[in-house]
Amino acid sequence: MAPRSLLDVDDLSPDELVSVLDRAVAFRRDLPPRDLLAGVPVLNLFFEASTRTATSFTIAEQRVGADIITFAPGTSSLGKGETIADTALTLRGIGVRVIVVRHHESGFARRLADVFDGNVVNAGDGTHAHPTQALLDLMTLRQEFGRFDGLRVAIVGDILHSRVARSNIVGMRALGIDVTLVGPATLLPHDFAASGVRVERDFDAVLPHMDAVMMLRIQRERIEVGLLPSLDDYTQRYQLNRARLRSLRSDAVILHPGPYNRGVELTDDVLDDPRSRYVAQVHNGVFVRMAVLDHLVNGVPVPA
Repeated sequence: MAPRSLLDVDDLSPDELVSVLDRAVAFRRDLPPRDLLAGVPVLNLFFEASTRTATSFTIAEQRVGADIITFAPGTSSLGKGETIADTALTLRGIGVRVIVVRHHESGFARRLADVFDGNVVNAGDGTHAHPTQALLDLMTLRQEFGRFDGLRVAIVGDILHSRVARSNIVGMRALGIDVTLVGPATLLPHDFAASGVRVERDFDAVLPHMDAVMMLRIQRERIEVGLLPSLDDYTQRYQLNRARLRSLRSDAVILHPGPYNRGVELTDDVLDDPRSRYVAQVHNGVFVRMAVLDHLVNGVPVPA
């Protein structure tokens, strides 16, 4: 059997999703022995800049006892004309068993997994997917509410360019969460609507009915010119600020995958609000990534 990879959330069945999250919760409660991945070489291959994800994976790898290899892709032979297949063959020959990869090209992680005889973890590929971010968001939601089924979550902003939104939609729907997507038509086409996924334009009408609101930043590095009439218009309609916080239920929570743009999708009032769970998300990311590595390399029992 070929080694398993995590390229998007739907590589896991709903039972496996819950099992990995259970494992992450257990790791958060009691750190495991540092030998779960003892002697397993793990390569961190980040073609895009990253703070939270790269650091979180490194800490996770340390805590499960992996042998960590990190290098800048610009110094690799890929920059000299070597193909992905050539690089994958070389890395496996050296002994690398797991590659954690981030790349600006959608589908790059799958292309790598197709030619690498080991485990590939997608740490974000273009606008396609970011599965471990979705998993840590799900962990944070369960931490707050103790359940998934019937929760109402709004994802607000630049859905079109957001790999975080795409993976969260997949994971949330698999676990019975009702998802509402909110944003302008240019950044949220109607074809995002699906079973259990609504598309809305009026943020103020949606806000009071949500258990959680996930704010997304404008993807300035990916956005096409002309998709927004103006940034002022966007912030007026879709910014979470002091006035809109008054419409949010007292028991609701605010999520943000980071990095955030102060004064654009949210204001400082939101970051200071007790309902904000940004720090909890970042904290949970380490345990989720430990659980993912354990699952892929060692296997995690699925509940009967």
